[in-house]
Amino acid sequence: MDNPFWNPDIETLPRDQLRALQWERLRWQVERCYHQSAFYRERFDKAGVHPGILASLDDIRRFPFVTKQELRDEQAAHPYFGRYTIAPQGEWREIHPSTGTTGKPVHTIWSAEDVAYIADVTARTMWSFGVRPGDVVQNAFSYGLWVAGLAVHYACAKIGCLVVPIGAQLTERQIDYILNLKSTVLIATPSYGVYLSEQLRQTTYHSPLTTHLRLGCFGGEPGAEVPATRQALEEGLGIKAYDYYGLAEIGPTFTSECVAQAGLHWSEDLHLIEVIDPDTKEPVSEGERGVLVITHLAKTATPMIRYWTNDLVSVTTEPCACGRTHARSVGGILGRADDMIIFMGTNFYPMQVEQVVRSFKELTPEYRIRLWTDTERKRDVCAVVVELVEELPPDCRDVLHERLKSLLRTALAFTPQVEFAPKDTLERTAFKARRVEERREAFQR
Repeated sequence: MDNPFWNPDIETLPRDQLRALQWERLRWQVERCYHQSAFYRERFDKAGVHPGILASLDDIRRFPFVTKQELRDEQAAHPYFGRYTIAPQGEWREIHPSTGTTGKPVHTIWSAEDVAYIADVTARTMWSFGVRPGDVVQNAFSYGLWVAGLAVHYACAKIGCLVVPIGAQLTERQIDYILNLKSTVLIATPSYGVYLSEQLRQTTYHSPLTTHLRLGCFGGEPGAEVPATRQALEEGLGIKAYDYYGLAEIGPTFTSECVAQAGLHWSEDLHLIEVIDPDTKEPVSEGERGVLVITHLAKTATPMIRYWTNDLVSVTTEPCACGRTHARSVGGILGRADDMIIFMGTNFYPMQVEQVVRSFKELTPEYRIRLWTDTERKRDVCAVVVELVEELPPDCRDVLHERLKSLLRTALAFTPQVEFAPKDTLERTAFKARRVEERREAFQR
């Protein structure tokens, strides 16, 4: 239990040995995809590439990307699972779709081997941020068709924890378990974690010090590495808060922060990580921002070769203070390429608004970004809607309004409208929050 590593031989592997392991697994994966998948073979042939051209890890850059829309199109053309499913049906164990928030869900298959490796890498992440045998893990990730709940559930069994399989629902019972079952670990989306902290404050137990929670890990949407959101989670729940990341097409919970809180640690023995300039489609230099592209090195049933995640990151190979040698992304997911908002010629991301709003103690953590067209004045409008924790005298309200506008102007390079809403009027969610409301035909992403 004193060992900080779940798998020390892998997690502290020198980088030259780690790259050698990646090279061996990459050749195996590309070879099997080419010969066993008509989907990949057609794509590779069209791009003029084949497994034989791989002379180094860098040669993967010559292979085409795979996007979620291309997977959707493949499923539509070859129902029900497309031709990128390689493992024989007799080896299938679980079917998992993507959330479908951006279109028709993409189905992925887990073989028996995939179930084992996903459970193990999830246990690795949980161990890295401090989960230990005997912990009571309140698993508020959804258990429905959102795969992260199952991955955490399996990992709890491997570690030796008592798991509370409540999922993303039943908020009153969540509070009851936190207070009376004495849960020590909370796993949830950042939005739901913040909401639970608000609900806790409304119980007779006003202080988070009255709970046994000591840590939480939050994924499913960006936010846990936004300083103001992390502070809201840590102060509201009385915990150390860590960031989690995954996606259905790759793996639901395959990277997280460690106790050093110094960025997402990538499981490079299982996934080849690239950061690509979205315009040139070429790799960026280490430390520069780009789109995250991932290649499976171990998945057997539905492997992805150069999957274009649309998530923005930067990556460093500088060793972490925790001793892990795998690359990490400081700041976590920096946004999504398709989340970028263009307003009056200025580009910004919702996370920039989140950081400002959640830095104000006078405001609840909820907000909305509303965009519409003022047809009378023939101009577009951007408003940030926030909630007051409590009603303020007019003069204090005016001062707060100007402070908020000033910080938003600095963060966004333009001045949005600011609107106050009564507390608890903005919808809360246990799943992925949608905080951008657009009502104009001319709005471009």
